[in-house]
Amino acid sequence: MAKPIMAKATAVWLVDNTTLTFKQIADFCGLHELEVQGIADGDVAAGVKGFDPITNNQLTQEEIDKGLENPRHKLQLKYNAAAEGEQQRRGPRYTPLSKRQDRPASILWLVKFHPELSDGQISKLVGTTKPTINAIRERTHWNIQNIQPIDPVALGLCKQSELDAAVQKANAKRAKEGEVMSDEERRKLVSTEQSLGVEPEAKMPAAISGLETFSLTDSKDEDDEEEELLVDADSLFNLPDSPGETDGEKDEENDKD
Repeated sequence: MAKPIMAKATAVWLVDNTTLTFKQIADFCGLHELEVQGIADGDVAAGVKGFDPITNNQLTQEEIDKGLENPRHKLQLKYNAAAEGEQQRRGPRYTPLSKRQDRPASILWLVKFHPELSDGQISKLVGTTKPTINAIRERTHWNIQNIQPIDPVALGLCKQSELDAAVQKANAKRAKEGEVMSDEERRKLVSTEQSLGVEPEAKMPAAISGLETFSLTDSKDEDDEEEELLVDADSLFNLPDSPGETDGEKDEENDKD
C-alpha cells in the first residue's frame, strides 16, 4: 500500500484535526499504533508542524468521513497519476552522507574478494558510479594508497542477503558462459546460509586438552639423564693429586691438619 509523503507530519495533522482512531492513522501513514499514540500524548514528533493531506491532494474529506463513521475503515490514499511508477526508480541506491566516505573501502573489498561481480552489481550494492569502481579497480583513485578493504555488510551499505544474491547471480552467469572457476573462487561463492550450515570442526575434549604436548620418550630415561648431569658437591673439592705425591705423604699432611 502506498504511503503519503511526510507521513509523520500527516499523522500530526490527523491527530490534531480529526477523531480517527490511532490504528487508522497508523495504517494510513505507515507508522506504529504506539507511535501515533505518542504523537497524541506529545512524546513523539514534538515541534513537527502538521501537514494537511486534503490540501496537498493526498486524502479526500469523504474518505475521512468514512473513517469517522466506521472505525474499521482503512483510509485510502488519493490516486495521483503523476506518482505512477515512482517507486520503480532505477539507478544506484541512495547512500546517507555519513556513510559515503566508506564506499571506496567497500568497493575495494568487493573488487578484491569478489572479482566475479560486475560493475553494475557493485554499483547497486553500495550506491556508487562505474567511473569510481574503475578507478579503484585500476588503482588510479586519488586516495588509493589510504583505502583499506572493508566488508560493505559490516559498514551497513548493503545486507548480507543482497550480497549473497549478487554473488550467486554472478556464479550462475559464469557457469552459463562456460568459465571454469578455481577452488578458491568457488569457496567465495558460498552463501552465508550454506556456510552457517556446515558442521563445526571437531574439538579436542577438555579432559585430554593437555596431552597435546606429550613426548614419546620414556620418562624414566629422562630422569636417569638428569641424574647423570647432576654434579656432586664433594667432587668439586677433591682436587687431583700432584704428580709424584705418594699415599703416605698425603696421610701425613692430613695428620698435621
